[in-house]
Amino acid sequence: MNARLPVIPSSITVHLGSPNSNAPNVTVPFTDYIANVASSEIYPTWPENAIRANIYAQISFALNRIYTEYYRIRGYNFDITNDTAYDQYFVNGRDLFENITQLVSELFDSYIVRQGSVEPLFAQYCNGTTVTCPGLSQWGTVSLANQGYTPYEILQYYYGDDINIVTDTPVEDITASLPDRLLRLGTAGDDVRQIQIRLNRISDNYPSIPKVAIPDGVFSFDTEAAVRQFQQVFSLPEDGIVGKSTWYAIQFIYNAVKRLNELDSEGITLSEVTQQYTPGLGIGSTGSEVQNIQYLLSYLAEFYNTIPSVAIDGVYGPATASAVSAFQQTFELPVTGEVSFDTWDVLYRTYLGFIETIPFRYIEGNILPYPGVPLRLGSEDDSVRVLQEYLNYLAGFFDELPSVSVTGYFGTQTRQAVLAFQELQGIPATGTVAAVTWNAITSLYSDLYNGSRLNEGQYPGYEVGA
Repeated sequence: MNARLPVIPSSITVHLGSPNSNAPNVTVPFTDYIANVASSEIYPTWPENAIRANIYAQISFALNRIYTEYYRIRGYNFDITNDTAYDQYFVNGRDLFENITQLVSELFDSYIVRQGSVEPLFAQYCNGTTVTCPGLSQWGTVSLANQGYTPYEILQYYYGDDINIVTDTPVEDITASLPDRLLRLGTAGDDVRQIQIRLNRISDNYPSIPKVAIPDGVFSFDTEAAVRQFQQVFSLPEDGIVGKSTWYAIQFIYNAVKRLNELDSEGITLSEVTQQYTPGLGIGSTGSEVQNIQYLLSYLAEFYNTIPSVAIDGVYGPATASAVSAFQQTFELPVTGEVSFDTWDVLYRTYLGFIETIPFRYIEGNILPYPGVPLRLGSEDDSVRVLQEYLNYLAGFFDELPSVSVTGYFGTQTRQAVLAFQELQGIPATGTVAAVTWNAITSLYSDLYNGSRLNEGQYPGYEVGA
């Protein structure tokens, strides 16, 4: 399942037999495939509106197989079969009808969707004479076309009034949805968000799988807990890491509980596939993602004299690009000055290697570095307990900050305190403590703690507000 809108594949791989047979595969242009299926299943002498309606259904059926990776997630190396017990009728090498080929060239970038959903409709159909089914009747389309029905009205007759036809869909080479990296604590991106959304939906059917409180694309403790429980439920190695087997298992179960390969699919909404992460950060980028990178670089600069420290200002300027290039050179990565997912993963894993050697317990006046994993609603860890101690200390100086119970659990009370702190400091109020918020909390804590221990009248070197 790709976390994006559907596209038209430039080609499709067809298995010339039932799924488990030893038949060969053939890869053909998608337009040729649809023209072949249409030429094999319907007659060129049918009314044009009937032919058009059938082509829309055939396109949507094939795209549903590809978009949901129906066969790929089951371990097969093809997109669809030509066995009509499972899929569409395709005759390798057959002659194609000219009028059908012309119509396919016009319609190939269009498909059917349910209103409010983005995935191609599993447009089930049958011939309507020797075989009947809940979907479209191919011979029935002829009767409706002869009665004056338009192609859209024919499709509504069989699939319901709540359908749309998407047109002018981009054509692209299709790649597997499997990320080219392991997803684990600290990784971030749309692939992480995709897993979080799918695990939350799966947990509706399998309640032992805990919900991810905020599916924001950041792999935190709650995501790891959900992954581990999913792995336990479905007899996978319980490592809390999403590799190939876990990724495709999640996709398989998600497709099943959502019935994405059925006519009455629950559907995928646009919000589920909206991309939130840029594939890379470079000169001109701004925001919290840049600040997090700057924080990690500045921390590592304390240990590597080859890496310069940078200001944590959220602006990806020449100084940040230079520090990124120095980091890449230090760790033998391609020196681009931009933060790709590969650079981010090495940066994060290196930082976490240092953090894992530090015992996270609160000692008055002691400042601990960012624990490496965002803390948010549902997190439960010693680092949460330390955070709560810091917040309580700050609450003694600022009326705007509520105190919290020191439990080690990040609940709504802690989230409200974090939100209040972020608003007070002009940090984007997300309620999540990532590197920037942690740094702001610990910096203010250090200033106030050291200032409170000065002799009477001694200037602390900065303004301390109450």
